[in-house]
Amino acid sequence: MEKRFGSGAGRGKAIGTRLVQSGVRFDPATGALSVPIYQSATFAHPAPGMSTGYDYTRTGNPTRQALEEALAALDEGVGAYAFASGMAAITAVMMLFKAGDHLIFGEDLYGGSYRLMDRIFAKFNFSVSYVNTAELAAVEAAITPQTRAVFLETPSNPSLITTDIAAVAALAKKHGLLTVVDNTLLTCYLQRPLVQGADLVVYSATKYLGGHNDLLAGAVVAADYRLADELSIMQNATGPVLAPHDAWLLLRGLKTLAVRMDRQQENADFLARWLQNQQEVEKVLYPGLQALHPQTAGPGAVLSFVVRSEELARALIGRLQIITFAESLGGVESLITYPYLQTHADVPESTRQRLGIHQRLLRLSVGIEEREDLRADLAQALNPEKAEG
Repeated sequence: MEKRFGSGAGRGKAIGTRLVQSGVRFDPATGALSVPIYQSATFAHPAPGMSTGYDYTRTGNPTRQALEEALAALDEGVGAYAFASGMAAITAVMMLFKAGDHLIFGEDLYGGSYRLMDRIFAKFNFSVSYVNTAELAAVEAAITPQTRAVFLETPSNPSLITTDIAAVAALAKKHGLLTVVDNTLLTCYLQRPLVQGADLVVYSATKYLGGHNDLLAGAVVAADYRLADELSIMQNATGPVLAPHDAWLLLRGLKTLAVRMDRQQENADFLARWLQNQQEVEKVLYPGLQALHPQTAGPGAVLSFVVRSEELARALIGRLQIITFAESLGGVESLITYPYLQTHADVPESTRQRLGIHQRLLRLSVGIEEREDLRADLAQALNPEKAEG
């Protein structure tokens, strides 16, 4: 028996409309506007040898199906798979490869990805080269006969360096490699890597896709059916699936992604330009301060900045009253992070220093608060004596 539900994918031409429509008309039997939460581990069979299309939630659940269909449509892929966290999603992608394979990773990427490869997959005889993926020559120079894929983040984290996805994907295809793009910082609203030629796009959906710091989730979207089938088998066999209630929360988050991201970008651009003019700040890293790459529709809402001393960095964190000192990014609340000790602590010291991930660097995920309140909070934290400047 076939599943009785509709596609659940976002409808409309504009990405903002498609986001809002995610999950709508998924359940034509009841007309429920909000996808129901099918909080069930198992499903009854009509008779021996027959199925409703659902057997066991690890293998398939209607709520998760609605989310996955929406994610696939939004990124213009053929299949999407929701996982219990972003790292679970990346782990599933890495399990597509085998012992002896070589992978090229962007050198300025989330520290958890480095930890996964260095502490876990190194045991299975994977080898990794870390390069600046913004330099195409560096990517090509790292390719060996054993190379199977290029994994990159753009913008990178925490230095916000932009990589030309189409150029890397073309190079990868020339050598028979996969291109995997972590699109967490920009999301499908601002950048669609599969359209640029990437084979897989991964997300920590905990961040902007969810948007409210109230769930853990990850996702992988595939550009072709072979990869989609392999990921489907991997998801079912290993079992790190997203629970029904979290799938529902993530669907709800998708609906407001466009309006959240628009407001967050406006705030981030305002703060980046203001920080540039502060005596206590040596450098501001934000894609919106340069001409945008054509592959993106916006710079995102994460920026990093370097203050004049380690002492000031630590003091600033302690003085903030609105912006919260916490790990993660992409929620409606503004968060500040100390990458050197938090998100990138597992990256070797020499690599951190070379990449500028030092004791004076702070990363700011800008939320939807009133921008003048955020500016005032940073002003008093940077220099309490000139808080009104």
